[in-house]
Amino acid sequence: MLPTKLPDPPLPDPDFPQLMAQLRARLHRYCARMTGSMLDGEDVVQETLIKANGSYDAQAVQNVEAWLFRIAHNAAMDFLRRRSREQAVFADADVDAIADTQAEPADRRHVATAALRTFMRLAPAQRSTVILADVLGYALEEAAGVMGTTVPAVKAALHRGRARLRELAGQPDDAAPPPSLSPQDQALLAAYAERFNARDFDGLREMLGQDVKLDLVARRKPMQARGGEYFTNYAAKTYGLRMTPINVEGRPGLWVDTEADEGAGAPGYLVVLEFAEGKVAGIRDFRYARWVGAAIGAGPGKLA
Repeated sequence: MLPTKLPDPPLPDPDFPQLMAQLRARLHRYCARMTGSMLDGEDVVQETLIKANGSYDAQAVQNVEAWLFRIAHNAAMDFLRRRSREQAVFADADVDAIADTQAEPADRRHVATAALRTFMRLAPAQRSTVILADVLGYALEEAAGVMGTTVPAVKAALHRGRARLRELAGQPDDAAPPPSLSPQDQALLAAYAERFNARDFDGLREMLGQDVKLDLVARRKPMQARGGEYFTNYAAKTYGLRMTPINVEGRPGLWVDTEADEGAGAPGYLVVLEFAEGKVAGIRDFRYARWVGAAIGAGPGKLA
């Protein structure tokens, strides 16, 4: 008797990587506000895409966007639990009493202008529903699907979240500023910016640690910083980029001004560095993920 032939595994959807790339900026808007950090938000996005890439089945997934956001929501909640923050709690006692979920113009203004740290003052359930409904424009049914809960629970959390944002809008911003950079980090950051602006790429290579790690965010083809084409590409393709040292959520960073290279109004982007033993141990370059800074109006004056 011949052995039963197993069915062939489903072929991957050739458009799936493109769909993930198209949705990445929206995923970051959600994850950054859920975690209260544009850098931690990008970590959650990367975790989401790794999980999605390993489990995607074109025959089983009917709505790729909803499926990705469900993974992102779960990854963000796992991240918050790892930070020992409060978990989402839905109260059912007064759910039925909340029927009006239409955002007033004032509500939309509060959401649009809220800083990342302001979202962190909402309970996770309220935070998630406000982001999904008022930032990303999800319908209540879609938000409930992403969060794995009911529409009445989403209505309740959304109502409370909007009310809390209105309350916070009238309060002074007493949140603690990000930790200051050490004098050594400030000196290394200034030296990095000075050498980049002088196009001294050999000098930049001298600043790199032996095992420096490069994360060129959202670029599929990996690069190497030491002995690779990272600085070679910068030297060959850019002439007017200028770096300004900044404090990015307590981490050494650089704001890259692109207008001289790409024209007036061109969006800038972030580069975040990690130092160890007086050398550059890590480079996280957001040149291909400019939404990370642009989504929250980042720039030298706002992040310094």
